[in-house]
Parts: sequence; structure tokens; C-alpha cells
Amino acid sequence: MRCPFCGAQDTSVVDSRLSGEGDQVRRRRKCLTCQERFTTYESAELNLPRVIKRDGSRVPFDSRKLRSGMARALEKRPVSTEQIDTAMSHIQRRLMSSGESEVPALRIGELVMDELRQLDQVAYVRFASVYRQFEDVAAFREEIDRLERQPTPEVARQQLDLLGDLKPES
Repeated sequence: MRCPFCGAQDTSVVDSRLSGEGDQVRRRRKCLTCQERFTTYESAELNLPRVIKRDGSRVPFDSRKLRSGMARALEKRPVSTEQIDTAMSHIQRRLMSSGESEVPALRIGELVMDELRQLDQVAYVRFASVYRQFEDVAAFREEIDRLERQPTPEVARQQLDLLGDLKPES
């Protein structure tokens, strides 16, 4: 690894540890020439499927577009960056595990809506209104009625925590 301070090629790893959800390695490095320290992140190079857009064209998957769409929906909502990163990781993992070389954009939109529904209901409705191209107030009302029949994201998280605390009896 080249030193970002002096450009020397001789650096050594001082410390390594897992980062994120364990899919990245964080390394502290030290330049043997100038003695400066810096951090690098190592992750597997993954081949995500190509995206088939609504017009039939095919484009490479772009995680920046995914993040910007989610960020727009989550604007001014109480959702942390870590939660967004986790949701993006879930979406990308599901896309890769499908084994498909091409995925319709509609499928990616559905995955985003699944994650947003669990994170924040307002963000979910924002995204769904654009994604599904709601035509009128009735479409909004239907979606909100559907959301109201489901447990809130907070209730769902608490239910999962309760199940995790159960220990099988011997």
C-alpha cells in the first residue's frame, strides 16, 4: 500500500479488525519512511447483477444511486447512517445471493421498500409514492391503510428482541 503522505511503497500493518457487519477489514498502517499512520478498508470485490431498467436498457448496479434514493426518502427522519448502511448491505446481499446476472429495477425498488418499511414508515410512503407513481390521494390512503394494519418498525424490532431472548427448555 502506497503512503498517502509521502508516496513511499513501504508500509506495515499495525492493527487489523473487522468493520461494519464483518464484511470489511479495517487496517491501521504505518509508513516505514515518514512514520505517518493511516487507515485503509478492505472489502471483497463483488459482482452485483446488471439492472434492467423500465425501458429495457441494461446498466451496471450503482450503489450511489441506491443510497441517494434512500437518503431522499429518509431526509429529516430519525434514521442513523448505520441503519442506512445496514439496509443497503441487506439489499446488496439479497441481490448477490439471488445468483442472477440481471435484475429488473422493479425488483430493486421492492427490496428498497421492504427495508424502508422496517426503518421508517414515513420514508417508506415517500419512496413508494414516487416509485409506484401514485396518481391521487386515494393511492396514498390505500398505502397508509396497508401500513396501519402492520406493526410499526419499533414494535416489530421489539417483537424480534423478545423472540431472541427465549431459551429452549431442556
